[in-house]
Amino acid sequence: MTATKRFSIHIMTESAIMIALATVLSFIKVYEAPFGGAVTLLSMAPIIILGLRNGPVVGLAAGFVHSVLQLVFGLANVAWVPDMLGKLLCVLFDYILPFTVLGLSGLFRGFAGRNPSKKRMIAVGLAAALTVSLLRFACHIVSGGVIWHALDLEWYADDPSHIVNQYSKWIFSLVYNGWYMIPEIIETAVGVPILYAALAKVKVRNYNYTAE
Repeated sequence: MTATKRFSIHIMTESAIMIALATVLSFIKVYEAPFGGAVTLLSMAPIIILGLRNGPVVGLAAGFVHSVLQLVFGLANVAWVPDMLGKLLCVLFDYILPFTVLGLSGLFRGFAGRNPSKKRMIAVGLAAALTVSLLRFACHIVSGGVIWHALDLEWYADDPSHIVNQYSKWIFSLVYNGWYMIPEIIETAVGVPILYAALAKVKVRNYNYTAE
């Protein structure tokens, strides 16, 4: 077995663990919004940290697998959308894109350097967490403005107190998704740098195998 093969096995194992952890944490909800969306227990952190440790290719691949799992568990939400184009947009902007982009944290890996200080790792972790979390937030805003605003207008036309009847579609989407995404972003921005720095001591062992 070559060192490259051993490294690949390590990456696959680490990725599987992080995807499973992210999925489990997504079910631990600190707060659940009344019409979809929730503040979870750092469920974005595993994919973000995986990307920071292994780069954008690994991060995006794991993020995509995680997004598919989130889609499977969220198919009931997709079912509320009546037309096929709307369903496709819902799948893309509520699941595939917002969870896949978490892996873009890997783009920040190079900023840490080979032997970064704890302070530098915290700064890089913070920048990565904020960037990808805001990208996820943007995806949900697009979904809310393009899909859910129109549907909610129909469903809650007789309820003037409902948020959808108080704002334009983009303000509605920003306010509604902000109810759960802003706390989620804050906790992620706090948790990821601490965990990333703490996991710095867990590194891939260097194997010097010759090719078989």
